[in-house]
Amino acid sequence: MAQERTGVATLKGNPITLVGPELKVGDQAPDFQLNKDLMTQVSLKDYEGKVKLISVVPSLDTGVCDQQTRRFNEEAANLGDNVAILTVSADLPFAQARWCGAAGVDKVVTLSDYKTNDFGKAYGVLIKELALDMRSIFVVDQNNVVQYVEYLSEMTEHPNYEAAIDATKKLV
Repeated sequence: MAQERTGVATLKGNPITLVGPELKVGDQAPDFQLNKDLMTQVSLKDYEGKVKLISVVPSLDTGVCDQQTRRFNEEAANLGDNVAILTVSADLPFAQARWCGAAGVDKVVTLSDYKTNDFGKAYGVLIKELALDMRSIFVVDQNNVVQYVEYLSEMTEHPNYEAAIDATKKLV
């Protein structure tokens, strides 16, 4: 059975349970299976040799998630081709594609954890009560070692964009 962490996160002040381990800087990034579209799955290996800025959001159709994804899409131009910016949510791939089209987001790769919650369990961000992934940021280097982690303690708050971007820039 997967590890459960309580007392570490809230949604509008209400406690939620996170499933999976708490990753730390220096850990090997766990592999994952995420859906790029309904039929195509990708894993960590698909981004081999690149720095990965992994932005995790509960749903693109909420205000903070929308702003978070737009912000990293804007920053992508300054980070170069050796960086893959991955936005992970439990939204269906159809909803992710619709949202990106409507928002004009074209530099961030949206990946869905809807089918198995594999990513959420591996990265310690699956919200047991909601089957969504908790807002968090991971920066993973070219060798798949975690170099930056931010687990938000309150789901409705914004991550530290500058710290995540600085951590990414140091690796390119």
